[in-house]
Amino acid sequence: MTADPAAFLERVELLRAGAGRDLTPLAAAILLASHEGAAADSRSFARIFGVAHALVLRECTAMLGAGLLREVNRDERNQRLAYAIGAEGVPMVGTL
Repeated sequence: MTADPAAFLERVELLRAGAGRDLTPLAAAILLASHEGAAADSRSFARIFGVAHALVLRECTAMLGAGLLREVNRDERNQRLAYAIGAEGVPMVGTL
């Protein structure tokens, strides 16, 4: 991930604009952070970006259903969801 938060947010908006579907800012940030290797699970993303874990989980669940993410592992004890970019998400981040 880039060290410049403004550059990251700019790339999030580029991803949203080129997605070809309605993509929330949080969903785009999760995809981009996963693509850049900054966060590969819901708790890490929530901690790094200062977002409530429940919001990240909700967005990830929606993205799993849409094929944008795929589940790698889920820890029921702490509700951490490890994910990777899904088949529908690959073409989106591949253009960045």
